[in-house]
Amino acid sequence: MALTKQERRYRIKKRIRKIVSGTAERPRLNVFRSNKQIYAQLIDDLSGRTILAVSSLNKELEGAEGTKTEIAAKVGKALAEKALAAGVSQVVFDRNGYLYHGRVKQLADAAREGGLKF
Repeated sequence: MALTKQERRYRIKKRIRKIVSGTAERPRLNVFRSNKQIYAQLIDDLSGRTILAVSSLNKELEGAEGTKTEIAAKVGKALAEKALAAGVSQVVFDRNGYLYHGRVKQLADAAREGGLKF
């Protein structure tokens, strides 16, 4: 029997999370993509806390114009600015089971341009 999209993504996510883990010095950059919005968080897995989070629903990005991929790039840039202000310059990228393509790739590229290393 064929897997649904959600089951396939969940299997990929489990495979990635076996390997990828965040620390205080190098947190995990987690991406969640819904149909309309995109969310990104920096997570310290050792202490189990979120260092910071940015989404397309944030006040400064709420009225952003453009396509979903352009908004994802703005979220990545905003995340990089906040991370550098918080003293985080290196992260581990967790694509959360999504293909590294489209909005996920735009967010990652914009975060790299903003100064994050991963």
